[in-house]
Amino acid sequence: MANWGVRQFCLRLPESWFDYNELKAMLPGDAAWVKRTRKNLIAGFYAEIEESDWDDGTAWMGSLVSHRSDLLRGDLRCLYLGWLLCVQYGEVADKQPEPPVPAGLGQSSASLGSLINFFGIDKDLVAVAAVSSAPFSAGPSPEDLNIWIRSLPENEKNDLLITAVSESGDRWKNELLRQFYRKHKRLTSLANVATQRTAGDLLLAAQARTEERTRRIEADRIKESARQKVKEAAERARYLDQLAKREAAVWNDALAYIEKRQQKGYDQAIQLLIDLRDLAIRQQHEAVFQAKIENLRVKHGAKVSFLQRLKKANL
Repeated sequence: MANWGVRQFCLRLPESWFDYNELKAMLPGDAAWVKRTRKNLIAGFYAEIEESDWDDGTAWMGSLVSHRSDLLRGDLRCLYLGWLLCVQYGEVADKQPEPPVPAGLGQSSASLGSLINFFGIDKDLVAVAAVSSAPFSAGPSPEDLNIWIRSLPENEKNDLLITAVSESGDRWKNELLRQFYRKHKRLTSLANVATQRTAGDLLLAAQARTEERTRRIEADRIKESARQKVKEAAERARYLDQLAKREAAVWNDALAYIEKRQQKGYDQAIQLLIDLRDLAIRQQHEAVFQAKIENLRVKHGAKVSFLQRLKKANL
């Protein structure tokens, strides 16, 4: 991370576990890319984010680095998000078909959410892409594994058992799953070729979703504003009902504040006069109220500051 907004995240992957051309199709630009080294593949993500506060990036690493383990287990969702990032940055032609959509794209997880937030990937773009994503499965079903393992030659089964006993960690398990997925071509839930979407299709759908959400938010805002106005009007009516019972006393309080010849007192007097004006309008006694205000103007004509406040309050 850089304090001017540049963000970059890279993962080193064993080349023997992945098809370079498949990764290149999913990471085709500068925002998401893949390159070969002598023994490995490097998958990278890049974005420029407008920053308001400094962030050294340490809080992000724990949730982002787990994508490497996900990839080794055959979960390619982060790579598809990289393709969407390239689409968002205009690095993919509108007519370019999307790559196979991984299962579980629409199912939230901490690591996927962190990747989306870290690089500012358009959430509406992710949402429309996820429509074609099958439900996520953490691994093959026991039935599928049973059929596959039974079909393996005896020597391969023995090798698997030896590896499972002798190796610690998840490497042997990930290698087993990799072999299974390659055999069954189930690394991703492939979209139906007849309905395969293009980058342009996704951008248009995302824009429509954004506009619909904006309209919905605005409609909710208008509805809430109207509700708030009704509430405030009811509260104001109740207040004026109480004010009517002590109208004479309130007039006396306003006159007392004016007589103090203090700026704060003038402000308090004006607030009371505004309440009395609203009460007069409600009672249809505007003429009586205006007559009293004119008397105040005459009686306190030397109080320039007070008269200015009357004018500003439209009294």
